[in-house]
Amino acid sequence: MHGAIGRIASGLRKLPDWQYDALIVLTSLLVGSVLFATGLYPLLHLEGPVPLWVRLSLFAGICVVELFRRRAPGTALVVGSAFLFVDCIIGVSTPTLVVYADLLYAATLYGPRRLSRDMVPIAALTSISTVGATVVLVPGWRATVLAAFAILPFLLIPVWWATNVRQHQRMAEVERENARQLAKIAHLDRTAAVAAERAHMARDLHDVIAGHLSAIAIQAEAALSLEDEAMTRTVLKAVRENSVSALDEMRAMINLLRADVADPDEPTAPARLAQLPRLIDSAQAGGMKLDVRVDYDDSEPLPAAVDLTAYRIAQEALTNAMKHAPSTTVVLELRRTDTELVLEVVNELRGGGDGGGLGTGLLNMRERTAAVGGTLTTGPAEGRWKVHAVLPLPEVER
Repeated sequence: MHGAIGRIASGLRKLPDWQYDALIVLTSLLVGSVLFATGLYPLLHLEGPVPLWVRLSLFAGICVVELFRRRAPGTALVVGSAFLFVDCIIGVSTPTLVVYADLLYAATLYGPRRLSRDMVPIAALTSISTVGATVVLVPGWRATVLAAFAILPFLLIPVWWATNVRQHQRMAEVERENARQLAKIAHLDRTAAVAAERAHMARDLHDVIAGHLSAIAIQAEAALSLEDEAMTRTVLKAVRENSVSALDEMRAMINLLRADVADPDEPTAPARLAQLPRLIDSAQAGGMKLDVRVDYDDSEPLPAAVDLTAYRIAQEALTNAMKHAPSTTVVLELRRTDTELVLEVVNELRGGGDGGGLGTGLLNMRERTAAVGGTLTTGPAEGRWKVHAVLPLPEVER
């Protein structure tokens, strides 16, 4: 039963406005016809006969007005009030009052905001006027009280009901607007997250590909220029190690991106400072002269983010030195205090040029340093190119 009623109500809500209003008018005509046919239409009996055609004409007229209940609710209410006033003079009839109650409901629900807000005092004034007219026209206080109790529900309940419906509609619209705004914010958040992740992936890809492949290119060029077979084998061995390291890191990144098919037993740990000796050997195999000064106790592990950042900065700095100042002496200094990790890479400048390059390498170093709350200084200093990074370490309770 409830399901059938729900389906009927859902079907009615899907009707166009004019069809819905026409259906309401037809319902009013049907109810009015039944009341007039059964003689139950008078709500108040006044002295003197009133021809039935007069009442039918008033009822038909207010039903025509009801057709405009949604398109012009204010105008329909004013014209309907005129019909009700005439009906009250000749004796209030139930069909006319029912249609007028619907006009009050429609004016409150569909009318402009100001009209809807003023409908409560309008309904109160109409009720007082109707009761006053009843006092004047109907003799006896008992009849006046009965008439008031009979008329007031038709005037007050529709306004109260429509006011509640409109408030709920307004609340629903506010909630829908909030939902749209939240969906928009979520979309912007997703877009920003995707952009940030793409930038992070681009940075990692640059570090893996540019670092290792640059070293491979330089080492291969060095191998082509060597005549010593033993030295050539050493350089080619370094090329192979760089190639394998690049493939391992690329495989780890791909497995992280494809988490649904990644092998959980396969290690995917990022590069750390523990691999710095391999990086140094690779640079030396490319012809670089390195002066390494490491002053920190590696028995105390570094935070993963700081560890990775320091390694990537060292890798990028050494790669830039190999590209822009080959076969020169590079000083790599790494020291640790209780509060910070300091990394400095200094190389000679060739021909007064830019020893750090102008590509994405320096930008990646700055982004990585900023991500861990550190500071990075790069640039020429006294004929050398210096990369100086200070990475803060979290305080550890002892």
